[in-house]
Amino acid sequence: MAPPSVANISKGFRSMRILRNSVMARAAIPLIALTVTAASAQDAAVTDPNLYKVVFENDRVRVLEYRDQPGAKTSMHAHPAFLVYALSSFERRLTLPDGKVLNRTFSPGQILFSEAQTHMGENVGTTETHIIMVELK
Repeated sequence: MAPPSVANISKGFRSMRILRNSVMARAAIPLIALTVTAASAQDAAVTDPNLYKVVFENDRVRVLEYRDQPGAKTSMHAHPAFLVYALSSFERRLTLPDGKVLNRTFSPGQILFSEAQTHMGENVGTTETHIIMVELK
């Protein structure tokens, strides 16, 4: 029996890859739809579009600019893992869904990394909050 040719082996791998990808794609469609629906329901750019502005987005990150004035509050919303870069000095209170309260004070240039989080925010200081937030996908 002659060994299979490189072209036949390559064609076989290509067929297996196409089949695998189509089966995986069909299985993932309901999960993708569920994830998008759940995420958009609590997306900060949707819940508080007057405070969050999407300034860049690709398949790896989303960059938001956030600004508010003293006394301003956000709706309850969620972020995937994220990085915050403070452009101003400010004080915030974050209230988590379980009622736990986190108080944060930032100085310009300060950077904070956080795992995914759902919270409601409030500017409890006397200065504007101004940040750049990079959400990881």
